[in-house]
Amino acid sequence: MDLGLSGKRALVLAASRGLGLGIAKALAAEGCQVLICGRTEEKLKANVEEMRAAGGKADYVVADIADAHFADQMIHAVHDKLGGIDILINNTGGPTPGMAEEMDADKLYTFFQSMVVRVITLTNALVPLMKTQGFGRIVTVASSGVFEPIQNLALSNTLRGALVGWNKTLATEVASYGVTANMLLPGSIHTDRIDELQAANAKRTGKPIEEIRENALKSIPTGRLGRVEEFGATAAFLCSVQASYITGSMIRVDGGAAKSL
Repeated sequence: MDLGLSGKRALVLAASRGLGLGIAKALAAEGCQVLICGRTEEKLKANVEEMRAAGGKADYVVADIADAHFADQMIHAVHDKLGGIDILINNTGGPTPGMAEEMDADKLYTFFQSMVVRVITLTNALVPLMKTQGFGRIVTVASSGVFEPIQNLALSNTLRGALVGWNKTLATEVASYGVTANMLLPGSIHTDRIDELQAANAKRTGKPIEEIRENALKSIPTGRLGRVEEFGATAAFLCSVQASYITGSMIRVDGGAAKSL
């Protein structure tokens, strides 16, 4: 299937590793001109070189989403390196693990800025360009925790949940302009983040890491962790011409782990 993405311009946030990088690689493989960002130039440069070696068009910009000037920096980079925007992948790093009672005002405010405020501010700045050209794809990566809160991830459950209402509202506002806005909700996709969370869970409970991993697999009907490539392919489809009638949706990529309807 030709996804109709050749020549489209895509900005992928937090793409130095993990899910963001997986999406960037999938889009580059489909012919997109991809711009990735992250905090570590060494990793970004290596990722861009890998995508170029595979025949893709890619570039990078070093940026920290926690920086107050992040949105302005990205807007400048979009115009300078892409010459416009067709696809925006809103991806952010996850907050520190912890229980609901452990959330204090400072931590809540800090992560709210980087995970919610920056995402909305940047999206609002780029949407007018998409509306003018009559095409746009906005995909916001969150977590399956917005459906079923994940134990010991109170901050993530809270802040990513806030994006759900925003995304649905935005989707209805821009749909008539040929712009879609959807959310991708990963479950247990095998990334460094999953390894870090399982290690934190083992430390919190005092259980061996092997037991934590085994129990995690038992909760997934497919019996395995997801692959980053599978997640990236799902994102690429949501960005495609064929997905033009999918908007305001939340797509779970979790191996059937969610128990809700």
